[in-house]
Amino acid sequence: QVQLVESGGGLVQPGGSLRLSCAASGSGFSIPFMAWHRQVLGKERELVARISSGGNTTYADSVKGRFTISRDNAKNTVYLQMNSLKPEDTAVYYCWSVVVYTRSGANQYWGQGTQVTVSS
Repeated sequence: QVQLVESGGGLVQPGGSLRLSCAASGSGFSIPFMAWHRQVLGKERELVARISSGGNTTYADSVKGRFTISRDNAKNTVYLQMNSLKPEDTAVYYCWSVVVYTRSGANQYWGQGTQVTVSS
């Protein structure tokens, strides 16, 4: 069983920055993809950014040029650096990963979510 533990959310003023972290616990697996999604109450969860184990990245159009996703494969940790934050970035941010077990099988996991609020 893999657990994703997130940290780094909070309240920030418009134009400010936050850095989210998500660490996958456990052993005996590899993680080909990690990502951040976000969800506003009453709306569907949406992809913010995704990164492969090789470092290839994908971003939602709404965050391109402002957010940067990165990962430390040795620590099974993914980061989301969020700059120039806007009120419309306010949401619960969820970490997500695809895990491939060394012995067999694969699964996907979600973190518990961390609140990001952008407000003056």
